[in-house]
Parts: sequence; C-alpha cells; structure tokens
Amino acid sequence: MFALMLSILLEATGSVAIMGAAIGAGLAAIGAGLGIGRIGGSAMEGIARQPEAAGRIQTAMLIIAALIEAVALFAAVICLLVALA
Repeated sequence: MFALMLSILLEATGSVAIMGAAIGAGLAAIGAGLGIGRIGGSAMEGIARQPEAAGRIQTAMLIIAALIEAVALFAAVICLLVALA
C-alpha cells in the first residue's frame, strides 16, 4: 500500500526532491503549530497559577513563539530551495 502511494506521488511530482520538500514544509508547519500551541497552553496555566507574573510570562511566551516561527519559516525556505533547485 505504501509503495503504491509512493509511486503515485513520484509520478505526480516527477522528482523525489520535490516530494521531500513538500513533506518537509508540511512537517515544519505542523511542528510550529504544535510548539506554539503548547507554549500558549503552558503560559495560560502559569498565568492562572501566578497572576502577578502575567507580564513576564506573556513576554517570554511571545519571544519564544517568534523564535519558533522563525525556525519554521527557515525550514519552509530551505524546502522551497530544494524544490526549485
């Protein structure tokens, strides 16, 4: 079954590099979404436990979320470069 799906994808894309780049970009987006969701949930839990530290927690959460987005964007750019090379 997996071999059939792989052969269909290879026929549609024409190259293993393009298929790998598409899968890599998808995994980068999924990973970034999961990471930011986990950060948001943990930050809300921390704010609920210590409301007086809300400002510091929120600042740290935004900085970490920006770093995760930067890594995801970098991964997507690398995947595009692989696909277009």
